[in-house]
Amino acid sequence: MARVQPNVSAQGPMVLEPKEEVRLRLVLLGDTVVGKSSLALRFVQNTFVDSLKNIPGAAFLTKDICVGRTLIRFEIWDTVGQERFNSLTPMYYRNAQAAIIVYDISNKETFDRAKRWLHELWQQKQPDIVIALVGNKTDLCNTRAVSNEEAGEYVREQNILFMEVSAKTGTNVREIFTELGKKTNVTIHSPFCTLAFQLRGLGLKFDPAINFHPGVSQTG
Repeated sequence: MARVQPNVSAQGPMVLEPKEEVRLRLVLLGDTVVGKSSLALRFVQNTFVDSLKNIPGAAFLTKDICVGRTLIRFEIWDTVGQERFNSLTPMYYRNAQAAIIVYDISNKETFDRAKRWLHELWQQKQPDIVIALVGNKTDLCNTRAVSNEEAGEYVREQNILFMEVSAKTGTNVREIFTELGKKTNVTIHSPFCTLAFQLRGLGLKFDPAINFHPGVSQTG
């Protein structure tokens, strides 16, 4: 890789150019009512749309952010209603490097179904995937049905990232994507993950013995 030269501005301090670029394929999962598309649009365009028409298929968005000296290009796949067709949804999260499972903090059923999404991801046995559980709609905290403590206890058991956000106000939206970017950047540079990517390119699966997770039974 070519040596990076510092970008010195006469108007301010020295700014270092990104040392490397990382492409991060991320999928958004969750019920149709939880605000996945609104979350993606808030992150990518910093806009909020209260009502989005759910058309079976997938929306594709991109967003670049810098994490330290790394430029991370998020390639965001939003199922946009496709979650109603469970047999088709796996095509979107297969080979993903990161996933955000969204639930509505004012709707307990969406939290329960988010757990099923997580279980399904663990069943795919992707050793390199980084997962975050996101409670959306903190702007509706006066009608909260899922406490922060309940969700926090669950994610500690599952060893995944967690944050409550509001796509409407923008609260914590950039923060959760940034945390995912940091975590994924570390993961994709690990020796196990490098091997996993190499095998994946050959159409093979890497399932090391250390890929144990409490969300998946190891028997049977």
